[in-house]
Formats: sequence, C-alpha cells, structure tokens
Amino acid sequence: MMKTVTYLLLASALLSLVSCDQNMVYEENKAIEGAVWKANDVKSFEFDITDTLQLYNFYVNVRNGEEYPFSNLYLFVEMEFPNGKKSIDTLECPLADQLGNWYGSGLGSIFDNRVLFRERKKFPLSGHYKVDIHQAMRTDALEGIYDVGFRLATP
Repeated sequence: MMKTVTYLLLASALLSLVSCDQNMVYEENKAIEGAVWKANDVKSFEFDITDTLQLYNFYVNVRNGEEYPFSNLYLFVEMEFPNGKKSIDTLECPLADQLGNWYGSGLGSIFDNRVLFRERKKFPLSGHYKVDIHQAMRTDALEGIYDVGFRLATP
C-alpha cells in the first residue's frame, strides 16, 4: 500500500513538472568554463521559427554564484535574422538587491535567474535565427557566472 502511494505521489509530481513548461518553445543553457566569463567568449543559440503570427517571450537565463562581485550583469544580445540582418541590444540583468541579497532560485551558493528580455513579440520572418550573448561588464574576466542561456516561450 505504501509503495503504491509513493509511486502515485512521484508520478503526479513528475506530471506537474512536465506540464508546467508547456509554453517553452526553445531553451538552451551553456556552461561558462571555470565560472569565469571572458569578454571574447560569445555564447550562441540557434533555432528555427515557422509561426510568424505567434507571440513569444524572450528570456536570458543566468546562473551565478555568490562570489560574483556585482549586483547586476550587463549583456549584449545580438539576434541574426534569416535574411542576414542583425539587431543588437544591451540588457541589464539584476542579480541582487541593494542589500546584497541574491535574486533567483537555487541551492546553496548558486542562483538561477530568468530575465525577461522581450515580451509578446512576433518574429518578422520564418526561418533560422541565431542569438549571440556577450558579457558587457568592462572587465575581461568576469568571475562567478556559471551558465548563460536563451529561452523562447509563448505567453
């Protein structure tokens, strides 16, 4: 009996985890070697879009450690469209409050943040897109960033 109850609880927990992320269209995270993000280390993400009528939310994922020396992270986000044109934006990712309390979720000394970059946007063209993310913090070696990622989801 106890084994059956445990199995049912585990199955319902797994089902709720899977169903929570049904809006996700694309997500990929890339590790930063040694948790030191160098200025010339560009993280690239590629995906295909077929539906130009659908609205999308764009996110940048950042995993930082408590050894990260700043309360925010500035990024350059460059999107290349299927026709070769590019757009470049600067994004501020707040990682801690004014008192130094870290935002995000996580275990121990590592924190996961999902920063909304664009909300309810349509893609102008169908085809292959590429997003490049660069750190823009005016330091060549930025310590305490473990991963960076890009997420695309429907609202």
